[in-house]
Amino acid sequence: MKITQYLHDVYTEMVHKVSWPTWKELQSSALIVMIASLLIALVIFVMDFSFERLMEVVYRVLS
Repeated sequence: MKITQYLHDVYTEMVHKVSWPTWKELQSSALIVMIASLLIALVIFVMDFSFERLMEVVYRVLS
């Protein structure tokens, strides 16, 4: 009995009380997330590449 009431309440809230974004807002948000993800990936790549080169120089000097 409690589970059916809970599911009914969830359905009612999701349909009548939640404000869903418009298609345009959804596209805009998705674009922002994609650009931010690419920028973060680029920063991590540059850091990894730089650290790799730095470690090669350190190993070469110490060898």
